Amino acid sequence: MNPVREIGRAIRTTLVLWVLVAVIYPFAMLAISQLAFPYQANGSLLKNAQGQVVGSALIGQPFTSDRYFNSRPSSTSYSTADPKQDKAGVLKTGVSGASNLAPSNPALLDRIKGKSDPDPTKAIAGDLPRLQQAGIKPTADLIYTSGSSLDPHITPEAARAQIQRVAGVRKLQPNRLEILISQNTDDRSFGIFGEPGVNVLKLNLALDALR
Repeated sequence: MNPVREIGRAIRTTLVLWVLVAVIYPFAMLAISQLAFPYQANGSLLKNAQGQVVGSALIGQPFTSDRYFNSRPSSTSYSTADPKQDKAGVLKTGVSGASNLAPSNPALLDRIKGKSDPDPTKAIAGDLPRLQQAGIKPTADLIYTSGSSLDPHITPEAARAQIQRVAGVRKLQPNRLEILISQNTDDRSFGIFGEPGVNVLKLNLALDALR
């Protein structure tokens, strides 16, 4: 066995494999995805009525205004917090991830139920009192965060629970909002995996487009 020849063969094999799997394959997949699935390959971006990109169908955004259907809570504020001014510490675990707080954890209970404090800056409004004040029947996904804290969906029940509030603020007929919710509800993957969900960003874009 010639050591030099074996070393040369190993180097040539490595170079060929590198070209195949690190150059040809990635560019081939990129070309195929751009031709066959351009929308998904470019991030599933959503645009408003003016044609401006406002987000992705795959990543949630924080909606809290009464004029819009609200998103579910997020332990990372949907990655919108400024790392340099993150006083609430929502980005301590990174830009995506659950809070990992147990159901009995006081911090989780304070966020859900609220907490009074003589110092207004330390008081916590609480998601449950906010929903009750708005006349919204609390659902699990309007109180608890998702595993990624970036989930763009809420359940159809959570969306319907907000119809009266949004309809009252915008002076719309509730049945029009029922139709919007149905139009923006994503079915189970392949008809069997997961549960139906309403994409909040899509729903609110459709809401703004109403005349």
